[in-house]
Parts: sequence; C-alpha cells; structure tokens
Amino acid sequence: MVHRALHLRLGVNIDHVATIRNARGGDHPDPMRAVEIVEAAGGDGITIHLREDRRHIRDSDLDGVMTGCSLPINLEMAATEEMLAIALRHKPHAACIVPERREERTTEGGLDAAGQHNHLAPIVAQLNDAGIRVSLFIEPDARQIEAAMRLMAPVVELHTGRYAHLWQSGDNCAIETELKKITDAAALAAKNGIEPHAGHGLTFDNVQPIAAIPQIAELNIGHYLIGEAIFIGLEQSVRKMRTLMEAARG
Repeated sequence: MVHRALHLRLGVNIDHVATIRNARGGDHPDPMRAVEIVEAAGGDGITIHLREDRRHIRDSDLDGVMTGCSLPINLEMAATEEMLAIALRHKPHAACIVPERREERTTEGGLDAAGQHNHLAPIVAQLNDAGIRVSLFIEPDARQIEAAMRLMAPVVELHTGRYAHLWQSGDNCAIETELKKITDAAALAAKNGIEPHAGHGLTFDNVQPIAAIPQIAELNIGHYLIGEAIFIGLEQSVRKMRTLMEAARG
C-alpha cells in the first residue's frame, strides 16, 4: 500500500531576501513584504533559518514574521541551547533541526540524527512538549529514518542537495540512483508514521521528479525562488513552482 500525501505543500524560505538587505544595510528589501507576496501567490508556509551568526535572518525578522504572518512558520534551527530557547519562546508551527557550521555558505548535508541521538533527544522532547512540530533535516538513508523514529520526530525533511548537484552533472544513471534513494526513504518514513518533506537545491528544472514522489507532503525551497524573483518577480516565481509541483503530482 502506497502512503500518498493528498496535497503537496510549498514552503518558501525567505532567508535570502534578508541576505540582499544585509549586503547594503538598512531595511530594504523587507522580508515581511516577501511573506505577503508568498501568501498571495499560493505558498503554503514560510521557512526561515535563524543562524548563530545572524548572516541573513535576524531576531527582529523572526519577531516580525511571528507577529504578521498568517501562514504556518517553519523555523530552521541548529540543535543548540540558544536556538531551543528562541523556539520555545516564539512557538512556531514547526522547527526543523539542521546541521550548522559557521564556515559553510549554506547547509551542506543532512543532520546525523543517528550519531547525535543523545544530544538531540532532549531538544526534540522539549519542542514536542511545547506543541512545536519537529522536523529533522536528514540524508535519504534508512539509518537516519530509524533514528528519527527513536527520537519521536513527526517529520523528516530529506536532503535533496546531492540530487540537485547530480542533475547539473547530467549523469542520468547517478540521478536515477539518488532519486530512488529519496523515493525509498520517503516510503520508509511514511510507512512508519513520519511525514516526509524534501528540500535543498530544487529548481524549476529538477523539481518534478521529487514532487512526483507520492509520500512527500511538502517541499521547502528558498534560494532558487528568490534568485528567480530578480528576473520574473517573487509572485510569478512562486506561482510557477506551484504549477510545476501540481503538474508532477497530478
């Protein structure tokens, strides 16, 4: 029996609106304006990553989004006491725990939920107890799914970065192998009562094979949509991604 997500949601990460603002200083472009456009364009949620070094999203942005956004908010966060305290104070709809290294430009891989079980367990438990939907950003690997089960995380977000990199290489055999890994991981998660999401490096060109995986309930996409917005506008960027996702799922 195939566990099928009835509606494939699109969460839009607005981090890089803040990146552009911070490049010059001041308050333009305003991430809250991006939130309003995503809402109007049919986005299903807003994702923001408050990093330790505050390189893009700042605490004041989180305050503003929590106050002014009507969509579900997914807070990406490192597994630290500082970020746990912030999440518990703001109580977003969801918290996605991601690996974080200060020297990286973007998240470079999945969280080692299996190897970090003892560190993650109390953080996941406190977020669960606060009514925050916990997601673990992991590689599409059975060992990591099993770790998510032990940690009692209701959601996993499967890292699609390697798939996106292979797509650029044009190696069809390697792409199919990676796509099968993601498909199998989504099926294993759903079979065990965990809702699978996916994200990282997804574009108009490569999104449809991922969107077609029946168990995946949500895609989180940011950098590409904000980049395309420079050329076609944010509303059109979100609408086009939404259309491609629906066509693949339909």
